[in-house]
Formats: sequence, C-alpha cells, structure tokens
Amino acid sequence: MAIRAPGITVVLAITVATAVITFPAAAQATTSAPATASATPARAVPAPTPRRDDFNGDGYPDLAFTAPGATVGGRTKAGYVGVVYGSKSGLQPSTRQVFTQDSPGIPDTAEAGDAFGSSMVSADLDRDGYSDLVVGAPKEAIGSFKSAGSLTVIWGGAHGLSGGATLLTGNQLYDGIGGKAAVGDFDGDGAMDVVTLGMNGMHILSGPFERDGSAAAVRVFLDMDDLRYLDLAAGDFNGDGRDDLAAVVHDDYELDARRILVRNGGATGLSEKYTVVKRADGYRLQGGETVTAGHVNGDKYADLVVGRTIEGYDSDLDYPLALGGMITYVPGSATGPRGDRAKVFNQDSAGVPGVAEVHDGFGASLSIGDMNGDGYGDIAVGVPYEDLGTTKNAGSVLVLPGTASGPTGTGTVGFNQDTANVPGVAEANDRFGAAVRLVDANRDGRAELAVGAPGENTDAGSLWVFPATASGVTAKGSFAFGHGTLGTVGTNAQLGSSFNR
Repeated sequence: MAIRAPGITVVLAITVATAVITFPAAAQATTSAPATASATPARAVPAPTPRRDDFNGDGYPDLAFTAPGATVGGRTKAGYVGVVYGSKSGLQPSTRQVFTQDSPGIPDTAEAGDAFGSSMVSADLDRDGYSDLVVGAPKEAIGSFKSAGSLTVIWGGAHGLSGGATLLTGNQLYDGIGGKAAVGDFDGDGAMDVVTLGMNGMHILSGPFERDGSAAAVRVFLDMDDLRYLDLAAGDFNGDGRDDLAAVVHDDYELDARRILVRNGGATGLSEKYTVVKRADGYRLQGGETVTAGHVNGDKYADLVVGRTIEGYDSDLDYPLALGGMITYVPGSATGPRGDRAKVFNQDSAGVPGVAEVHDGFGASLSIGDMNGDGYGDIAVGVPYEDLGTTKNAGSVLVLPGTASGPTGTGTVGFNQDTANVPGVAEANDRFGAAVRLVDANRDGRAELAVGAPGENTDAGSLWVFPATASGVTAKGSFAFGHGTLGTVGTNAQLGSSFNR
C-alpha cells in the first residue's frame, strides 16, 4: 500500500514480521582501505573488512570508550565518550580526547540523565577517509518527550574527532533512540549505513551522510511481532559482499525465551523479513542478550558469537551450560549463520578456566579479534560478576582462541585484577570485564585487549589495556587509566561501560 502526500512518500509493506516506512532524506536530520593478511601455509586468510575505527586517518586503529553515568557541569548522569589513539607503540592515553554534549560542535547540551554514550559504533559515514563516531543517548528528552533519545555523529579528521551532527532523534515518549546501534554496508554501495532501535521499530539510515547529519534515505521497520531487541551486530554472514544484520531478541510471552534473528542485506538494503537461526532439529537456537560478529574460523563468512547470561529458568533444562552464563558460536556460510553447527561454551567447558557459578555473567560482553596473528579470530568474553574468593562481583575476562573449526576451549587464557602484572587489586563490585574490545592499535597483526570495569572505585570506573604477542594477549606490560588521566569527574561515571564496535 502506498500513501502519497506533497513532499513525502510512505510505503507500507506489511508482512508477518514488519512494516516498512520510507521517508526522503530531506525530512531527516569512502570506507577506509581494507586490512589485509599475508598468506602462508599455516595461516588462515579471513575475508578483508573495512577499517572502521581510524578517526585520524594515520593507519592505526583507535579506541573509543564510554562513561554514560558521568557528571558534566554538575549535571549527573549526563554522560561522556572518549578516545585514545593508536600508534606504532599501541594505544596512547596521552592522546586522549573527551566529548560531552557541551563540547564545541557537538549538538544539544548536556542534561541530567541523558546517558550520552549508552551505545557507540564507528565507521566512515561521509566517505572522507576518516572514521566517525556514532553515539547514542537514549535518555535524551526531545521537547516534552522524556527519554525519546538521540543519535549523534562526531566527525573524524586529520587531527582526530571534532564537531558533529544529529543523525536521528526520537519522536515519542520513551522512544529510546540510540540505546542500541550497528553499522554496515547493507546495500553494497560502498557507503556505510546505520541502524538503531526505537520503541516501535528499527530505523535504518542509509549512507552516504552529509555533514549536517542527513542520510541518503531513511527506512523504519515497524515491529509487528512484539519483540524486545537486546543487541545488534552487522557482518557479511553469507559472503555476498553485503552486510547482514543479526539481532538477539526477547519474546515477551516467555520470560527466558531468546532467539537470534537475521535480516539479509541486498541491492535495496536490509530485508524487512527476517529468518530465525535454528538448530539441527528445526527448533530455534537459544539466543541471549549480547551478540558480536567477526571472522573466527578464517573463512570469508562472518561468524556470530552470542552471550546468554540469564539463567535459572525452564530453558536451562535444554541448556545446562547456561549455568553462570554461556556463549554460542554460530559459523557463517553461503546460506547465512548455521545454527546446526553451533558450539556452546561456559566455564565448565573443557579448557576454559574457572568454574561455572550462578550469576557469573559469562558472556555479558564480547569481542572478536586475532590476538596472535594466526589469521583466526579469538573471542574475548567478559565475566563481570565473577567472584574471586570471597570478593563478590570482582570480574574477569577470558579469551578463547579461534581455529579453522571455530573455538574449542583449548588454550583459553584468563585475566583479572589479581593476575600477576595487572594493575590494581580485585575489589567487590568492580565488574572487571563488563566491556571488552580486541583492537590491533599498532597494526602488527595482533589485537590488544581493552577491558572496562565500570564499578571500579565505587562506580567511578576505569580502563585496562593488555598487549599482544605471537603467543597471544599477555598481562605483562598491561596498563590502566581512568579519570585522573582523562581529567573528568569520577563520581558514579561508570567509565568503561562499553567500547566502540
């Protein structure tokens, strides 16, 4: 059904899954060169992916981080985001930048409760050769609408991030725009697209973007299935040269029901129809609350890793590995994610350090990157509610090596604040591992590990960086930095809640 009015076309494509509304870009407010890996007989050669995290164009990936609870100008929980830049020596805290909604060139103003930095993704939106930072503020009030939310871009450039524009704002009470976001080239035109969620559906902003924040086109998929989206991840799961979108969702009719949905990219962008990832027996594969995408087994298809931390419900009868949290690896293929080839791990799995205990939160944060340069993506897994002895919720991080057959558990290494050579001391409620990110900031072919602990020092939060060697990530040479380095207010800031994806 098409509805035409002066200056606007609304197309409703009703399916059992969604409705689609397309607006002209006027009504709304070059990817970097791909990284390559040299091939040797012992090395996998994963599909190249565009560099999406080089904000100053110097060839070294950078790391952005959030503090959504931070006080800004006396306004509590206004939030900020920051960045440290990569170099031949790795990440350099001396190159730090911090941005709030009061920073020059950033739209709007910092207000109490905005939670600026609740989500964050990066990509080159305007094709100028510099990656840009997209920041969500789901608690932002828009006019009289509380928590309508907003999505803001901070532009990259030769001198780093500066200035910005509004990409999207919510238009109803509790719309929550910017709570979750993902970026990908869903139509294969070489321009990056942005996806975010609102109360009633999914918003797809198609690139390239203008410097005023306007997109080439905007679509909205209206949710007809009463689903609650928990996380998003983009990747080319079927190898057709266009990114697809995976989502983990909650079915409202069953408390612990989780499923994994995939929308394929195509010539016109994301499909309004989705498929559900299923097991070999035809039943849906159990999903979770977190999801990430990357190349684990070294082939050309992007793979999924899903974290499920909820436990103690009926579905545990079918998933005993849910105890303490679990992760599910789902390989990509020519037909998309293969749920029938999924592998499940928790802390009771062979080779994985630790013991699965109730409410550990294994899988609460996830990242994929090659930590030892063998061409296979390794999986960093946050366990933020891990108890260390009698120290409750101190937290830890585990890294599962990738292989040609995906993760096996063998060779998994773990870190916490009581590990030798790691700065600090494990304390109750630090939640070390609430955020993890593997990033090759010195471009030596091995990804360093960044870790956030938003509960450190009574919810002030802090950040850690672990170097990588030919043997993988190591604690030797690791360092930490926080509000003292950044010059920010630490009270309840929750620095290290998330990193750019």
